[in-house]
Parts: sequence; structure tokens; C-alpha cells
Amino acid sequence: MQAEIKGSTMPVLEVSLNQGDTIISTRGEFSWMTSNVTMSQTGGGSAHGGLLGGVKRAIGGGSVLITRFTVTQGQGLVAFAAKLPGHIAPVEVSPGHDWFVHHDGWVCGTEGVNPSAAPTTSFKGTLFGSEGFTLQKLAGQGTAWIELGGELINYDLNDGQELLVHPGHVAAFESTVTYTAHRLPGIVNRWAGGDGHWVASIKGPGKLWLQTMPVSILASDLQPYLTIQHTGN
Repeated sequence: MQAEIKGSTMPVLEVSLNQGDTIISTRGEFSWMTSNVTMSQTGGGSAHGGLLGGVKRAIGGGSVLITRFTVTQGQGLVAFAAKLPGHIAPVEVSPGHDWFVHHDGWVCGTEGVNPSAAPTTSFKGTLFGSEGFTLQKLAGQGTAWIELGGELINYDLNDGQELLVHPGHVAAFESTVTYTAHRLPGIVNRWAGGDGHWVASIKGPGKLWLQTMPVSILASDLQPYLTIQHTGN
């Protein structure tokens, strides 16, 4: 199996598969593939948490079913195109080295990757639905590819180093990073209403990736231009 990211502002991930190779996705939204690639959907089985795992994936922004792309004979190809200008990037997942990704972020992965919803015990996740802070957890063993909107900004946080980030700009971070949420008083929050602005508190150690164009903020900014006003004749 080989993967290549092509393009610049609207990249495409092309995955070349040998006979018997499998790539998985919860979306099932491939862009193109060769005719010798077959698609199948399952609940994921025990390797991906079964029915409970499917429910957790749905909570995290994915789908209940796992889509498997497998080559039946020869060599095949599956491609996944970015939905917004930005980046597609690989992350390596291994036992004890999980990743947390924004809810639209996971594109696909090797068969050993196990996607689910991130734990919600450390923040009130329902408060962030409109701001894109519902997170997916990528665990297991293998390579996962994630999609990030706009430019990608990397930070290697030291132990105890903290950043306060608008929830929509949080793209991905390692499981060694801790995260909580709280409201900063003093300004009106246009996304949630009322006084105070919700922020994610991200604390190291670990890698943190931020995205400059969250889809939630982009949609909010475009809304006034998409509103159609009907006038009588």
C-alpha cells in the first residue's frame, strides 16, 4: 500500500492498493477509484468496537458503519479529495499514542485504525456543537489521514504550556495533550450568544495542530450572503 497527497489548495489523497490490501473510512465518500476495488460496509466488528463503537463514531461526527475498500485482484487505487481549501496530512497511530481530531477531520486509515468519539468528561461537549469542538479519537495501530481547513499551524507544547484557542480552530492533537473548556467574560459571543466567549484550553506536553479556516466559522460568515430575500411584485 502506498499513499500520495497531490495538489496544493484543494489536495487529493490517492491510495494505491495491492491485492488483499484494505483501507477504511467512516464516510464512504471516495472521489474516484479503479474498477477492481470493492466496497463493503460493516458495523466494524470487534476490532472497531462493534455496535457500541458505531454509536461512538456517530457521536464523534463519523458514521455508524465502517466502509472497507479492498482490491480483489491486481493493483487498485482509491482517491479522497478535500472538501475545502486546506491540507490532508497523515498521522501515525499506535497503542498509547492516540490522536484527537476535529469532528470532520478523519478521511481514511489503514485497517488497524479504530475511530470513535473522544471522551466528553472534561468539557461540556454539547455546548460546542455549533463551533466544531466535537472530537474524534483515532486509536489502534496504523496510519490515518486527516483533513484540515486553511493553513496548518503546528505547535510542540512543552509540559504545562497552555494555549487558549477558539474551538473551531482546534484541528488535531496527541493524546498526551489535555483539554478543557471555559468561558472568557467581557465580550459577546456571537456563536453561542450571551456574555463571554467559549475557548478550548489546550495544555502540553504534545503536538497540537491548528487550522485557520474552520468550516463552522466559514459557514457562519457566509450565511448573510446566502440568505435569499423575497420581495413582492
